[in-house]
Amino acid sequence: MNGADILIVAIMVVSVIVSLFRGFVRESLSLATWALAIWLALEFSDRLAAILPGAIHSQILRLWVAFGLLFIITLVLGALFNNLAAQLIKRTGLSGTDRALGVFFGLVRGALLVILLVLLAGLTTLPQENWWHHSYLLEHFQRVAIWLRGYLPPRLADQISYG
Repeated sequence: MNGADILIVAIMVVSVIVSLFRGFVRESLSLATWALAIWLALEFSDRLAAILPGAIHSQILRLWVAFGLLFIITLVLGALFNNLAAQLIKRTGLSGTDRALGVFFGLVRGALLVILLVLLAGLTTLPQENWWHHSYLLEHFQRVAIWLRGYLPPRLADQISYG
């Protein structure tokens, strides 16, 4: 095992531990809230920017403020809903099951994070480094990254190389 393998294991372990403590419901609702916040901000920031006060003279700045407001408000409302759901899970006595499912969620999230990092590394010269080739774990994640590369836009996929 080299440093890359230790880093991969650390990412996976931290993700699993966080999910163990937070549970499946909190983790999945958090992920859904972030996705919803991004979508709402992208979809409706131009409409909100149009009705923001004229005190913000720059259209670009108004757009960024609208994006930020929609994003933050969605995250806050999602966090409130998430806390209510967590209290409900606790009261029903399902917290053990929730935490066990959280471990699985954490494992999947950790793997997806490593795959994303491997994809991003493919945009650099890191895959040509000696330590990359001597890693026990990187080759498995690299195979998945190569498979996923086929689903990326061609202009981006052509930039990802593992030498």
